[in-house]
Amino acid sequence: MQEFNPEELKKLYIPASSSHKAQNGKVMLISGSKLFHAASIWPLTTISRIVDMVFYASTTENNEIVAKMKEQFLNGIVIPREKIDDYIIEADCILIGPGMPRESGQQEGDDDTKILTESLLTKYKDKKWVVDGGSLQTISPDVLPPTAITTPHKGEFLKLFGVEPTEISVPEMAKKYNVVILSKGEVDIVSSPAGESCLVSGGNAGMTKGGTGDVLAGLTAALYSKNDAYLSACAASYINKKAGESLEKSMGLYFNASDLSSEIPKVMKSLI
Repeated sequence: MQEFNPEELKKLYIPASSSHKAQNGKVMLISGSKLFHAASIWPLTTISRIVDMVFYASTTENNEIVAKMKEQFLNGIVIPREKIDDYIIEADCILIGPGMPRESGQQEGDDDTKILTESLLTKYKDKKWVVDGGSLQTISPDVLPPTAITTPHKGEFLKLFGVEPTEISVPEMAKKYNVVILSKGEVDIVSSPAGESCLVSGGNAGMTKGGTGDVLAGLTAALYSKNDAYLSACAASYINKKAGESLEKSMGLYFNASDLSSEIPKVMKSLI
């Protein structure tokens, strides 16, 4: 399996100078829970820096947090969960799962992650999906539509597919379930159902901190809104790791997910 070729980044969509509002990507973010707040805000912030519009749907508590942020954060629309169907239809890509609870972590007032995720994936199977976090830990892989990118870490991959992620099993599962898989690790493995696969190495120990996977999921969804699934997954993995390497030069290993989210646009400017 070959390393990702950064020359492929030149194929990514770049907004035209003549483009207008909403032409450069709209992403729906369904994430968060009563327990996990920042896990939905990290991808929200990342996505907002890349696409024209983000539709954000979380728990009442998280919606209120982001609504207060609107005094400074002006790049998204906060919507109640009961209105998500309207915005899913409008969105170019939907990210679901960051910060959503597993069954054991469910609290009163939280949506049932499995029921919500599986119902939406089934109902809107022709939409572009990025499936992450709590959604990956609760659903059956059989409900994943062929338009989906999954972004599991090692434990989520094992829970979802029943095998450890390896250079053999990741391509096998991508083909079996007809989805693109971005398997996160020290070396990421990205595979498509068409037989494309690559390795993405790099990054550093600073990227083991909580939230960096949520940033990656947001970046993947933002790119997928205007690019194909396999390129989006490979490019997101590569850019995310390069952002971590860039931060190490200025901060050592002492950076967090918010720093990573802020570094991504700078790295994209230098790479694309």
